Amino acid sequence: MSKIISIHSFRGGTGKSNTTANVSVLLASQGYKVGVVDTDIQSPGIHVLFGFDESDMKYSLNDFLWGNCKIEQAAYDVTEKIGSVDGQLFLIPSSIDANDIARVLREGYDISYLNDGLQDLIKALELDVLVIDTHPGLNEETLLSIAISDVLAIILRPDQQDYQGTSVTVEVARKLQVPLLTMVVNKVPEVFDFDDVSAQVKQAYDAEVAAILPHSDEMMVLASGGVFVSEFPEHPITKSLKDFATSLMA
Repeated sequence: MSKIISIHSFRGGTGKSNTTANVSVLLASQGYKVGVVDTDIQSPGIHVLFGFDESDMKYSLNDFLWGNCKIEQAAYDVTEKIGSVDGQLFLIPSSIDANDIARVLREGYDISYLNDGLQDLIKALELDVLVIDTHPGLNEETLLSIAISDVLAIILRPDQQDYQGTSVTVEVARKLQVPLLTMVVNKVPEVFDFDDVSAQVKQAYDAEVAAILPHSDEMMVLASGGVFVSEFPEHPITKSLKDFATSLMA
């Protein structure tokens, strides 16, 4: 049975899209058939991590939402871009055309159509897992993603604004009865005691902490020029992300 995993953050800049891309690649490396969909339609970006640009994009998620194509026509096999893996990885990007983004902001779309499309995508591509890169904060897309998810992973930084906003997301997720809620604390300064950070987050949200990821100069230098776990397969962060990815499918 297929699994839907949403990766979310209350605020931008947490490393949500990077985490989504890394987890998706690691799941594909474990032999799963993975789809990763960018529902951050207002500010898409995960395609950059896979070296995928506008010229590669005949159809996007936007085209499906506007009735211009089937959702599987907006799915691109990017397995070759991530190196040798045992599984398969499909990317469903949102449009990066300014006119398309403006149209979404101006006109919106039928949110129930997205729900149907994601279910159709799983069936059409016979996916083992669908990973959703959500829009930060809480809006219709986010609420839908949370509601249909088997797993919700919330990314936050050790920052007071993140802590406060994340509590809202956790409360909403519990009201929507997400089967599994897990936390990832990202960009943690090395001077922090990681065990203390984990304990504080677990106590604050009454939720398991799946990973504590330190601030990384290597990731900053990579600057979204690739997927970190592919570029740095032996890095300690890659090990932590592998454990996280495995826990998501447990």
